[in-house]
Amino acid sequence: MNSTAPVFRFSIDPGTAERDLARLVLTLVELVRRLMEAQALRRMEAGTVTEEEVERLGQALMGTRSAVTGLCQTLGLAPEDLNIDLGPLGRLL
Repeated sequence: MNSTAPVFRFSIDPGTAERDLARLVLTLVELVRRLMEAQALRRMEAGTVTEEEVERLGQALMGTRSAVTGLCQTLGLAPEDLNIDLGPLGRLL
């Protein structure tokens, strides 16, 4: 584990609490998006989805990625800001 990586902590400072909460929510959305993407790939490889379903899954996942990226830009966050440090467990993403 990289000891120089910033550790994510919630601040009680009202000036940053909203941004910190938004960062946490976006991190969870990104985690779920990545899990859904991995599941979609497994289903595609197993041949359990139709071509139409693959297209819909791809569009939905790209839309979600675009929304997360846009919200990060709006909040002044970089995508790597969502990869929070879980201490001894390592990085989340």
